Amino acid sequence: MRLHREGKTIMITTGLVLLALNLLAYFYLFSDNSTAITLLAIVSLILFLLVVQFFRIPTRPLTTGETQVIAPADGKVVVIEETVESEYFKDRRRQVSIFMSPLNVHVNRNPITGVVKYFKYFPGKYLVAWHPKSSTENERTTVVVQAASGTEILFRQIAGAVARRIIWYVKEGQPVKQGDEFGFIKFGSRVDLFLPLDAEIKVNIGDVTRGGVTVVAELPEKE
Repeated sequence: MRLHREGKTIMITTGLVLLALNLLAYFYLFSDNSTAITLLAIVSLILFLLVVQFFRIPTRPLTTGETQVIAPADGKVVVIEETVESEYFKDRRRQVSIFMSPLNVHVNRNPITGVVKYFKYFPGKYLVAWHPKSSTENERTTVVVQAASGTEILFRQIAGAVARRIIWYVKEGQPVKQGDEFGFIKFGSRVDLFLPLDAEIKVNIGDVTRGGVTVVAELPEKE
């Protein structure tokens, strides 16, 4: 396991603030109360470990396959439905949404290999991530990758009530590889996938996904 570069500043700042607070308590606030000092130290350690675990990148064997769409994030499947994707495709698609809690790994990975055909960032609100309007009104990014077969997959990072910063590492025209990082969302949110109607969905509502590992859907082979 390693720690994500996006967490460097937050982890250092959190560590210094907690250290200063504990030193202040030890020498001034609770100098004559060993129980309070011990409790503060324990709480501070737990808080720091929670921040550190948020930025972890576990070592795991990634799944690859030309016809497989891999989960872009760790989390829980909260939506599987046929819907109209109105931003790019402007037609009916199969939507799969993965909710990411603050305890999940927050690296976002490319679900397929291909070329980025479309990218756009939208500022917006911070509704709770499971709110029906969060995918169209919250801060978000939209990425469309076209596979070598010509199939296009749209995936969308969506900020939530807790997540207040979306980070991306892709741009239009860039080739991307399945399983590589395309972004990061700080402190919980969700990722939506929009798939062709003939895609065979391999997950169910409530399933727990692992980014870069879980097969979300199987695409038909192109003749």
